[in-house]
Amino acid sequence: MPDPILIASLVGGLLLLALGGDLLVRGAVRASRAMGAAPLIAGIFIVGFGTSLPEILVSVNAAFSGSPGLAVGNIVGSSIANVFLVLAIPALLFPVFAGGPGQGRALFATLLATALWIGMTAIMPLTPLMGICFLLVLIGYTGLSLFAARRDEVAGKPTGVREHAPEGPPLWRALIYVPVGIVALVYASMLIVNGADGIARAAGVPQEYIGLTLLAVGTSLPEIGASLAAAARKRGDVVVGNILGANIINLLGAGGIVAMSGPIEIARLFHAYDHWVMGFAAIVLSILILTKAKIGRLLGLLLLLLYAIYIYGLVGGVSLLGLYQVIAG
Repeated sequence: MPDPILIASLVGGLLLLALGGDLLVRGAVRASRAMGAAPLIAGIFIVGFGTSLPEILVSVNAAFSGSPGLAVGNIVGSSIANVFLVLAIPALLFPVFAGGPGQGRALFATLLATALWIGMTAIMPLTPLMGICFLLVLIGYTGLSLFAARRDEVAGKPTGVREHAPEGPPLWRALIYVPVGIVALVYASMLIVNGADGIARAAGVPQEYIGLTLLAVGTSLPEIGASLAAAARKRGDVVVGNILGANIINLLGAGGIVAMSGPIEIARLFHAYDHWVMGFAAIVLSILILTKAKIGRLLGLLLLLLYAIYIYGLVGGVSLLGLYQVIAG
């Protein structure tokens, strides 16, 4: 039986993570508006990075604390949860429309990031050189996106992200929210890693399973909150945009930094099961965007069902792991 202190550390860390992420996003968006930042830039990069910061901090903390299984599990599990869970929950309450302006570029970057992660980790462990490659791709995408956003705004083209959040708190309070949110996220990441690692060791559960389930869902809470708020304001394009941005930053940003602590061998579980699911999730998201689908309750329930099947296959051991081990010898 795991130590109750470890359980309290994990649960408390997840709650603090959600609170810190909310404070950071609300404060950063309000401050950016006061400084005259364009709504598109604020929406994609401040909200997108803010909601992805929990994944980055938890994964990086885990990797550099000697728990690479938690780090990789969190990165892969969050990328899956962002599609099947973060997109599904808002759709149960409000219709979400995919395929908005600017999502094509982000979709291409998401598919590229997914392919790079799956392809490169299949042939070699995570290494500092691979991490540098991931980070360079992320920097290049960010630069191109900023340039395209400025060009579209000058040309008067629709950006797809506008006034997706209320004015927010007073500026003085927002300037307090940002550092408080960052501190809360950093401290929460330490609590989560310590609690999750201790529980995994006490229960004899591989770190990868904890990262793929508890940590993945926990670090996706900010994305869920942001998506619910956007969907309630009929900003389905923001919901999809946040998911795309979160997966790009998660795989290239968190993955790149984690790789800097390498070399990290990827467990066979990921190659046999989770990477296949992550690739399938990227394909599902692509179909929804390219067909400009209206994601209502029925599709939302279907996405939740797919996530439930994935978790059942992971926890119940119904995967390709055995076959993979036979083939790999």
